[in-house]
Amino acid sequence: MRLLYSALSPFARKVRVVAHENGLTAAITLETVAPFTDESLRAINPLSQVPTLILDDGEILFDSAVICDHLDAAGGAGLIPASGQDRRRALTLQALADGMGSAAIAVVRERMRPADDQRPELIERQLKAIVAGLDLLEVAGFTPDQWTIAQIAVAAQLSYFDARQVLDWRDGRPALAAWFEAASRRDSMVVTSVQLT
Repeated sequence: MRLLYSALSPFARKVRVVAHENGLTAAITLETVAPFTDESLRAINPLSQVPTLILDDGEILFDSAVICDHLDAAGGAGLIPASGQDRRRALTLQALADGMGSAAIAVVRERMRPADDQRPELIERQLKAIVAGLDLLEVAGFTPDQWTIAQIAVAAQLSYFDARQVLDWRDGRPALAAWFEAASRRDSMVVTSVQLT
């Protein structure tokens, strides 16, 4: 399989963690692409987004939730609960984390614009969504032994917030911060981490 990705993408990080947890890392070739500038990606994925997974038979999968579902089914790790309330909760929290990630990327992209060309109202709106999500996660009751698609998605996004200095998310959220410190030490998180130079 070929995974088209950007090293800093929190969505690609989530996929790489799921692949690692399922023992599929060796079966996937990583190919770096620049989704905002590399138009060749659009020929494969009309949305020109990462991650995009190309299966051995040529089938193309996107977005990250679909790719994670495929990898977890193929590897059998059971990171996505099969049914019921556990499944709904895990998928809902994954959607929350992914939405926060989209908001964070919008903030980062906006901050890259010249200062007099930035739209403060857009940044404020996206940060409000992130803060509301963080406040919900603070009381979500994550424990160190929980590691489903929900926790993976959240950990990937929190790492992105740190890497891109989106906001100081730890302030006032001791439970989430403590959980993240423990989650960051998981092997799948360590081997997929990216250090900014």
